[in-house]
This record gives sequence, structure tokens and C-alpha cells, in this order.
Amino acid sequence: MAIKNFEELIASVKGGPKKTVALVQANDAHALEAVIEAQDIVNAILVGDPEKIRAELSALGQSPDLFEIVSVPEGMHPSVCAANLINDGRADFLMKGKIMTGDLLRGVLSPEAGLRTGGLMSHIIITEVPAYHKLLCVTDGGMCTYPDLEKKVDIVKNAVGFFKGLGYGTVNVAALCAIETVNPKMPETVHAAELKQMSLKGELGDCYVEGPISYDLAMMPELSAVKGYECPCVGDFDILLVPEIVVGNVLGKCLTYTCNGKMAGLVLGCKVPIVLTSRGSSAEEKYNSLALGAGVMN
Repeated sequence: MAIKNFEELIASVKGGPKKTVALVQANDAHALEAVIEAQDIVNAILVGDPEKIRAELSALGQSPDLFEIVSVPEGMHPSVCAANLINDGRADFLMKGKIMTGDLLRGVLSPEAGLRTGGLMSHIIITEVPAYHKLLCVTDGGMCTYPDLEKKVDIVKNAVGFFKGLGYGTVNVAALCAIETVNPKMPETVHAAELKQMSLKGELGDCYVEGPISYDLAMMPELSAVKGYECPCVGDFDILLVPEIVVGNVLGKCLTYTCNGKMAGLVLGCKVPIVLTSRGSSAEEKYNSLALGAGVMN
């Protein structure tokens, strides 16, 4: 059965074997709060400077002795140390702690980490919006800045594969643009049309891509009818593919902060998912993201 909201996701995670997250540079109060809050759904290994991690745990009123802490060997990148836990079967997925995103990913992408698959890594924002009937994905608003058609193919495949893991059948993808017609001066419209044809040929996995299509038509069937735009899945999209990172970043934040949406964020495209949220993310968002990472692994 397809998972439609975070409550169902958390229930499914609790119903399966408990997964373990490796928190990279774990001396981060917000990330530790998330891990502590999520002890009912995941185990955690805290990677970094043991002294700093213990100090943060004590400041949060936790006994450091109750947590598994792994020291990063001198000269080793923290991400590589965490990746070794994955490769040794001790951890199942990763989470960003007190480390810059670029530095985290440089370590993950290094040959020493052994986590690359050869595909593109991309970011998904998963939202549960009160006005929408199921989970809605925005991609990519966190990693790929101005993707060309080839990268958009990988972005779609990553997101579609994720939704298949949540029990979905054919995944509906809206290739968002400002207009609904192909304009050679607007490359995103050309890309959208090409992606649609690729999906019809079965080249993108079990999905249907509609585009070019504007956000309002994608989400509001009545507006689609007014404009005479025919599409079998208007108002029922699973994934909103954005043309570039600014659109994805803004749209994800609008759905969260203006539309009262619940949110979670993951990086896909390597051997394991990476929980990656903003430093200002709420405890609920981090909890949902951990559930999402664990859910992918079930």
C-alpha cells in the first residue's frame, strides 16, 4: 500500500526492523536533538570528536554513556569514517551534523568512502500539505543548481525510485515551467517535453511525466479545465520537477512555512540515503527526515 502521509510512514518504520543512522560530526545540538527524539524509530552512531559530542549530550540532559560514539581517526575525513560504518554493516544511512554540506558530500563522493553508484546525487523535499491528499515531492531544490536534460533524467529516476520504495505504482511527475507550450528560448520547456516523451517510451522507469506545465494547472484541476489543458493526472502529482535550484528551494519553503506543510529532506543517488535538512529545521522536520531515511531502507 502506498504511503500517503508521515503518520503512515512512521508507523511503517516502527513496524519494521530498526535501522541505524550514522550522524556525521555529531557535536551538533539540533541534530542530536533529532536523534534523541527519534530513538523510537532509529538507532544512532555518533561520529566525530568524542569529547565535543559528550559535552553536547550532557548539555541536552543526556547521559553520553547511553550512546555509541565513534572517534574519527586522525587524517580521516568524517564522512569517510561514517561511510566505513555503512560498508561494515554497522549503519544503514547517514545524517548531516555539524559539517558544511559541501564538505560532507566531498567526503561521501571520495573513492575512500565507497558509496558512489555512478549516478547523479540529488535532493528531494517531501512535504505533507494540509490542502493536498498525499505526500508531495519537490526536486531538486538542494543540490543540482541548473541541471541540463541529462541531469534531469537522473533527478527524475532518483525521485521515482524513492516513491516506488514507498509502495507507489506509476509515479506522476510534473515538469514545472512558467508556460504550457514549448518555447526554444526557454530551455526548461524543451526539457519538459522531451522528458514526457521519454516517460511514454518507458525510459524513466515506472512513471508518467507531464510537461511543460505550470504549477497552478498541475495542482488545480478546475484551472486546467478552464484553460483546456488535458492531462490524466492533474491534481494528483507525486513529484514536482523544478527547472533549477532556486525554484525548488523557494517552493519547498513556501509549502512548509506559508502552507503549514510538514517537511523532510533527503539526498538520493548514492548507496544509502543522506538525511540533509536546513540548520533552522524544526525537530519535527528532522524526525520526519530520519523516518524517511529509515523507511527507504526497509
